[in-house]
Amino acid sequence: MMLQGHFIDTLLDPIYRDKTYTLYNIWLYFRGITAPTFFTISGLIFTFLLLKAKGKDEEKLRIKKGFKRGLFLIFVGYLIRIPIFQWLSGSFNSYFLVIDVLQCIGLSLILIIFFYIVSAKKIKIFSMLCLCLGILIFLTEPLYRELNFNNCPSLLCNYISKSNGSIFTIIPWFGYVAFGAFLATLFNKNLNKENFKLITISCFSISGIILIFCSSFILCEIANFTNIKLFLDAASFNYLFTRLGNVFLYFAFFYAFEKYLKTSLILKIGQKTLSIYIIHFIIIYGSFTGFGLNLIGKTLNPTQVIFGALAFITIVCFMSFYYAKTNTFLYNSMRKFYRKLKY
Repeated sequence: MMLQGHFIDTLLDPIYRDKTYTLYNIWLYFRGITAPTFFTISGLIFTFLLLKAKGKDEEKLRIKKGFKRGLFLIFVGYLIRIPIFQWLSGSFNSYFLVIDVLQCIGLSLILIIFFYIVSAKKIKIFSMLCLCLGILIFLTEPLYRELNFNNCPSLLCNYISKSNGSIFTIIPWFGYVAFGAFLATLFNKNLNKENFKLITISCFSISGIILIFCSSFILCEIANFTNIKLFLDAASFNYLFTRLGNVFLYFAFFYAFEKYLKTSLILKIGQKTLSIYIIHFIIIYGSFTGFGLNLIGKTLNPTQVIFGALAFITIVCFMSFYYAKTNTFLYNSMRKFYRKLKY
């Protein structure tokens, strides 16, 4: 979804971006589910592994590893935006400081660790804290939607404001990570119980449908009952809860067909997500060099862009499987740099 979404969005001719065209609307809608799924699943997997480590007395090691992972993602997020050739030519600007998916997920993982420690490592307290944080962040979105921090340094401002061009900001996107962490606590506690899978799929499906079709109505009713305008404001631009509903339906689908989807290819793709992200970013947006597919411009027709997207997905996955060892290389480079600083 990420690969084809970025490819099509970057290269499709504007004359074909017609919202009266059903297929384009379907594509646009499903593209909007990609990031919420990415963030929610990140919170779920990271937290589930953390809680699993707690049961094996490996909690400290997992916390340390998770903290390093968070810093690593933030580092890579900045790294792939550095315009090396522009800098070498003496041209500098602060655009590389804008925040994208990797920095946001990296900081979110660090925050999950922080809230886990604040909860005194009590799973029940942590679970409720994550649920409340997710709901609070989504509900208060109207309050920070247009926030501007012009007097704040760009390095910090970009994490909470889109005024300088940040694609993702820690709020509201940490909300999805928090919901993922909450789900992880439920999985950790109930995974081995009888009929857990059937109950979970049913709950995901029902919750997803309610969030998609009824969450705005529920928020309006709460606003009428409490006379608090914030609920009405949240209902009037209710993409966060709606997208969470989409994510739940995704989870229900993939969990229901889990045994059919555990092929070696799909598992391999899951293990190479960071490499895939970096490679696709370099090819499309021209990381480091400034030369990417985006230079072609939005010039392709639907047929060209569909076959191009399929080819792009194949090439990126092939490169990540057989030629790129991005994670290992970058981790080793950071370790060497750290040792030099230490000694």
